[in-house]
Amino acid sequence: MGLSGAPAAGPLAPGQRWSVARKRAVVLRLIAGEPVELVSREIGVPVFKLERWRERAEAALEGALKEREADGEGPELAAALRRIGELSMEVDLLRAKMGQSPGPLARKRWR
Repeated sequence: MGLSGAPAAGPLAPGQRWSVARKRAVVLRLIAGEPVELVSREIGVPVFKLERWRERAEAALEGALKEREADGEGPELAAALRRIGELSMEVDLLRAKMGQSPGPLARKRWR
């Protein structure tokens, strides 16, 4: 790792793989405007691969920015709304059952 906490730049040792953090650092350099050929020579990764990393990162960034603000609550809110719907239907069914069947919960009519 470099002094700033970012992964160190440069070619990988034999058998070493590119981590997400290292790829992110490289892509950020490319987005900042560093020439892809220079970065390619420095880190030993072909230009086509660097361009693919950058394109994927830009596509993911664009997708993230297109999301609506309310989408952050999406799964939890959707689950809560589903549960509210289920409970509302259950209450309606129980109310209908109470009015139709005799039993301890049935409404009694006074004569």
